[in-house]
Amino acid sequence: MSIDWAALGQVFGVTLAVTVGIVGLFTVGIVGTSRKPQPEGAAVAVAAPGAGARAGAVAAFALCAVAVAYGIFLIVAA
Repeated sequence: MSIDWAALGQVFGVTLAVTVGIVGLFTVGIVGTSRKPQPEGAAVAVAAPGAGARAGAVAAFALCAVAVAYGIFLIVAA
């Protein structure tokens, strides 16, 4: 039995890069939907994220969902 170490290294590298990318996108989505901190002495009202931040968060979550759906498609299609 022979192990193709170059192919194993490529699979590891691609898997690591895609995993870090998806986790990064998900983090961007969470940060985009988080509440902004209030300055000292501000009113009690809660500051919601801006429209641009929310749109970016939705786009990040959508890209995560597409990546997961593509992965499932690759597994099921085989």
